[in-house]
Amino acid sequence: MSETKRLIQASKWNEYHSWPPLGGLRHLIHHKDTNGFNKVVKKVGKCVLIDEEAFFKWVDDNQKNKELEND
Repeated sequence: MSETKRLIQASKWNEYHSWPPLGGLRHLIHHKDTNGFNKVVKKVGKCVLIDEEAFFKWVDDNQKNKELEND
């Protein structure tokens, strides 16, 4: 049995998760090519989708990077 990834429309993200707020999510999407968020965003036509699993991996990876910078 294969697992399917949950892709959430960016505009509906807060129906599933309280963080980040929509404005913050849009900021991350807008700067995706410089902040690594391009691994999280999927575009289908004009629809912007967020790969939920990739989002939380991105958060964890960024947290680890910040901890290494502070050592």
